[in-house]
Amino acid sequence: MKRSSTNAGPLRVALVAYPQAQALDLSGPLEVFATATQAVREGARRHAGYVVTVVGTEAGPMASSAGLRFLPDVTWRALRGPVDTLLVVGGAGARQTMNDEALLAWLRRMAPRVRRLGSVCTGAFILANAGLLDGRRVTTHWRRAAELAQRFPRLRVEPDRIWVRDGDIVTSAGITAGMDMALSLVEEDLGAEIALAVARSLVLYLRRPGDQNQFSAPLRLQAAQTPSVRDLVAWATEHPDADLSVPALARRLGRSARQLSRVFRAEVGVAPAAAVEQLRVESARRLLVESQRGVEEIASRVGFASAEVMRRTFLRRLHVSPSAYRARFAARGQAVAS
Repeated sequence: MKRSSTNAGPLRVALVAYPQAQALDLSGPLEVFATATQAVREGARRHAGYVVTVVGTEAGPMASSAGLRFLPDVTWRALRGPVDTLLVVGGAGARQTMNDEALLAWLRRMAPRVRRLGSVCTGAFILANAGLLDGRRVTTHWRRAAELAQRFPRLRVEPDRIWVRDGDIVTSAGITAGMDMALSLVEEDLGAEIALAVARSLVLYLRRPGDQNQFSAPLRLQAAQTPSVRDLVAWATEHPDADLSVPALARRLGRSARQLSRVFRAEVGVAPAAAVEQLRVESARRLLVESQRGVEEIASRVGFASAEVMRRTFLRRLHVSPSAYRARFAARGQAVAS
């Protein structure tokens, strides 16, 4: 039977790991839950926080994909007692583990018994192969998102998301995104004050919105193969208020407008105008979060023709206005080291 998080007793989180799991997929969420428990104790809260159990696919020490060895608390076959939240971590070993029929059967039995079921990174492949993500909105590491969608067409894969919550299913992107997801669960269970204490202790953003991109537009666009194109993107990133029209960019690159459009589509996957818009949205998002400047000033600083043009672009790309984005994200603030 699924339990409520309002119970004052500790909430048990089970992290399922296997040989060649990604070390940070395991240790990141574990640190978040452990730090939350410490914050609860220091605050003399009635809630007991969490008990974290590392559940291995085999007994004895196992090596992560980076070579770090870890010792599970128990194997899945020997796990006993109620579990509140069950999370499957990702890593290179997920390809083999996802075909472990005995483990998949156990996950199917566990799913109705836990309050929340989820995955970190490529752990989504294991849950998907167990049939537990059908019809759900999910995410995974951006490098494997297309494969996940192709192999499991019943899933609604959102490749750019840091983490996704769909009912009692929660999935995250790769590596450190598992900490963002775990922090969101802490806030849900224990409140914003404890989540903020955890974020401060671990020097994290307090619950980055799940709809934030896994990696920034400049990083995506600078993946171009041609050094001159990468340099052009870097320059445009630093000068979003400059003339970034196609003719101006073409002149800077020393090519025709047609050649510029061709190389951008081939190497970064978008037209030059779309790339510039992405860069400007990224710059505006950063200023909305990190500064107190007004929307009109920000629009001017990042090269939008007006605040209204920036608002329409935000609505089209992010489905939220600049003001609403600031209220939702900046109000939580960037955590500082304690």
